[in-house]
Amino acid sequence: MNDWDTLNDRIVSCRQCPRLVEHCQRIAREKRRAFRDCDYWGRPVPNFGDPNARLLLVGLAPGAHGANRTGRMFTGDRSGDWLYRALHKADFASQPDSTSLDDGLRLIDCCITAVCHCAPPQNKPTQEEVNDCQTWIDSTFDLVPATVILSLGQLAWRSVVDHALRCRWYKGRRPKFGHGARVELTGGRWLLGSYHPSQQNTFTGRLTESMFDEVFSTARELLQV
Repeated sequence: MNDWDTLNDRIVSCRQCPRLVEHCQRIAREKRRAFRDCDYWGRPVPNFGDPNARLLLVGLAPGAHGANRTGRMFTGDRSGDWLYRALHKADFASQPDSTSLDDGLRLIDCCITAVCHCAPPQNKPTQEEVNDCQTWIDSTFDLVPATVILSLGQLAWRSVVDHALRCRWYKGRRPKFGHGARVELTGGRWLLGSYHPSQQNTFTGRLTESMFDEVFSTARELLQV
């Protein structure tokens, strides 16, 4: 077993946060009516994609009836619909949709992780839960040779910046999050910011498809530098 598989196995077997373990399992038992015939994953969701990727996406947490159901990051909900459509258009994904673990989707020079690997109640992990999951972010950065890191949302941005400061990838005042924000890190790395493709952002028009596509165009341009 390689280091990537070992890391993912450790993530899936993690039981550090009792509140999150109980919530994931309860959602998996109760289910949503539309998915009553589905077998829910109901555990921490592992990283997904190419461990040798140059583009690393950092999300917030699995959706209760999305990744917590399917077992794959950003899979089975509307946030994932937006994300994989954009990845496909930018040639980072083999197909524009992600529905299940066996749908044939392959990420190209890209992988996805999260600040929190368990679905939290109200989609809001506590600071202690975020801190407990930080070890998986750190281990992912240690393994993935990404030169472009895309943070989906402010909490993901904060987590990446924390890591960058600890590892001396960045010196100076803490950079401010914003959609389209771009920060040069040490070692030829870049940090990009994007609004999260949650329904709260996409339904209100705060994040449009063209805005989201532009972020991935920027990522592609930076990878060619």
